Amino acid sequence: MADTSARMLALLGLLQARAGWTGPELAGRLGVSARTIRNDVERLRSLGYPVDATRGRAGSYRLGAGGKMPPLLLEDDEAVAVAIGLRVAPGVTGIADAGARALAKLLQVLPARLRATVDAVAATVDRAPENVGTDAPDPEVDSRTLGAVAQAVRDVEWLRFDYRGQPRRVEPYRVLSWQRRWYLVARDPEDGEWETFRLDWVEPRMPTRRSFAPVPVPGGDYTAFALRSIAASGWKVHARLRIDAPADRVVARINPTVGVVEAVDERTSVLVTGADSLETIAAYIGMLGMDFTVDSPSKLVPHLLHLADVYTRAAAGSRTQPF
Repeated sequence: MADTSARMLALLGLLQARAGWTGPELAGRLGVSARTIRNDVERLRSLGYPVDATRGRAGSYRLGAGGKMPPLLLEDDEAVAVAIGLRVAPGVTGIADAGARALAKLLQVLPARLRATVDAVAATVDRAPENVGTDAPDPEVDSRTLGAVAQAVRDVEWLRFDYRGQPRRVEPYRVLSWQRRWYLVARDPEDGEWETFRLDWVEPRMPTRRSFAPVPVPGGDYTAFALRSIAASGWKVHARLRIDAPADRVVARINPTVGVVEAVDERTSVLVTGADSLETIAAYIGMLGMDFTVDSPSKLVPHLLHLADVYTRAAAGSRTQPF
């Protein structure tokens, strides 16, 4: 490969494709001498690419992390995958503008033969609504909040934040994305209680830089714990209902993420459930098909009465049609 510019681009592509290459491997791939590889590596460094090298028989070259984002070289299928992902796949709420800018830059340099594929997918793929279980809009999570929480989890450091106006300090363990919402599974270092926090209600404070010794989550499964606890604390509104049925019958009728059931006696149980609106609770509780009374909140009752009137009028005005 005689052309220096083309060779350097090829070298950069190899370094971006794999974590480490020996000098002889790169020389063999590009058809040049090991000395030429060393010279090209120095040229890349002068252009701002942080190429790290280790000496010795097992020495190698690798592209490291620098102080700024260098240009990337993508294979055809990689470029198409990124463009399609940015155009049609759902992303993190709060970074839509950044995603649009990245897509515009990529489309500007994408070859026509590849842009046709991206345009075809974008023009023929529709996205159905993903939030179909509530009348409330999807919550928005600031990308800076998500980043701060994720870094604390990765670094195993205490996390300080305000949660619905209350200061909290926790040991963060996992971030969960579920039904267009983001959650943090964490443990209170003072009392040892495990909790699940909605990230759209989290306002991070200054990093603590204080590490902690991790302990296992109850049951050993962070996702399972989060889905159980969301029912009791992860919704905007909650209701406590007394059900005229045994606890095992109620449990069999609900999704564990939307309700926690406690037995009162052999014939009665208590269901604690939640949603992003009382209207949603009122609509879904009827699916139990069991008699119940409302312990709290009292504001749920008018919604139940409204639905009762709607169904009563519908039944009274309907005529039975023969099959």
